[in-house]
Amino acid sequence: MISLPLASTLPASPESEPLYRQIYERFLSAIAQGSLQPGDRIPSARALAKELGVARGTVELAYALLHAEGYVQPRGQAGTVITPGLLASAVNTPLPPHRAPSTASDTASTSALLPFQMGIPALDAFPRKIWARLGARQLRATHAVDLGYPPENGLPALRSAIATHLHVARGIHCNPAQVFITSGYRESVNLVIQALLTKGDQVWIEDPCYPPTRELTNHAGLVAAAIPVDAEGMDIAYGLEHAPQATAAIVTPAHQSPLSVTLSLTRRQALLEWAAQQQSWIIEDDYDGEYRYVSRPLPALKSLDKHGRVLYAGTFSKVLFPGIRLAYLVVPDALIPTFEHINKIVGNGIPALTQQLVSAFMAEGLFVRHIQRMRKLYAERRTATATGLAKALGPDISIDPQPGGMHLVLRLGDHTSDTLIAQRMREHGMYAHALSHWSTHDTAHSGLLLGFTNIASQEEAERLGHVIRTLL
Repeated sequence: MISLPLASTLPASPESEPLYRQIYERFLSAIAQGSLQPGDRIPSARALAKELGVARGTVELAYALLHAEGYVQPRGQAGTVITPGLLASAVNTPLPPHRAPSTASDTASTSALLPFQMGIPALDAFPRKIWARLGARQLRATHAVDLGYPPENGLPALRSAIATHLHVARGIHCNPAQVFITSGYRESVNLVIQALLTKGDQVWIEDPCYPPTRELTNHAGLVAAAIPVDAEGMDIAYGLEHAPQATAAIVTPAHQSPLSVTLSLTRRQALLEWAAQQQSWIIEDDYDGEYRYVSRPLPALKSLDKHGRVLYAGTFSKVLFPGIRLAYLVVPDALIPTFEHINKIVGNGIPALTQQLVSAFMAEGLFVRHIQRMRKLYAERRTATATGLAKALGPDISIDPQPGGMHLVLRLGDHTSDTLIAQRMREHGMYAHALSHWSTHDTAHSGLLLGFTNIASQEEAERLGHVIRTLL
């Protein structure tokens, strides 16, 4: 049995990493440096715990993590050995400890893609060669006039391409002048707030909801009325009873964020009727409406709007890639002059080359083809991820059945802190959102939000699930 530099005293400061994590990282370091070779036997949990002066369970947790990640293999009475054939270069060196996110709206700041990271399309499946070819063509065709400031409301070609796509794919009848190009959801919502709302206005938001929605409304001085969400989406009857005079409602009807349920037709009609009667506005956030797996994608709420009360927010971040920073807002025809005026004041302007590239991607049919490929791929990865996690986590953890979207909802026991589990996952190089952080009220159920779009196989999901199991 190999003697290791593991027996030095472990720091007991409450600010240090958990003891099991320190033991785990020492083993990884020893393997990476060659102090431990494939086939070497490591101390028993009892012996190492006695030598380090820690509880045996602490060492067993570290060993379980090493085993789940494939670094060691238990051999029964022969003890536990470093996995034969393991290459030192294949060892994942420990990540520096992550600061626990202050809110669930935090996104991963690291450039590395973490397992289960939400809101990230399948980057490995993006057609980079086609994109590069289109980009090179756009650059070659650039003239001096193209180097000036782009049109404030977006390039006409892109606005036209978006209007055409929405007509066919989402059932929205709009003309290009109604389409305003923005840098993302936040800018789209801010544009609506600046154009239509004033400080002190009451706004319906879903509970739970996408955290930036709460942040944006609070920052603008609006009064958020949290409307519960159930299996049919936002509870419109609750809103009518508790906040009937609200000036606006922000909803995610296709796949509610984060629960992924669909707003029922009855509630869609009730929401539209309320908006028409109260002369209120509806902001429809259709962030991933293209990705439905149990049937064809449903028409957008905007497609049912007969009174011009719905403003439709779409994005390319979930379909192409987040780094593109490109989105759009479709406003009622009567509001075009208002938004043109406001956009001159607060609009950021999007680089013309980016808009030209996306316009060409859409005009050549590549955009629709990409969505179709991703829909098929996501259906496969969704099933594989759910199956792998269920196999690893066992019957105590349930996964919500969902018709679409880009993430899964894992339900934990009400006595399990989803915040703590999400933090521990970050410490182990995985990404997770705590469902409770997306809720307005303290009575929220415990759960984890896990993206599946970049989980390549059931085996990968099962391996990661075993690690999660050790953290529960």
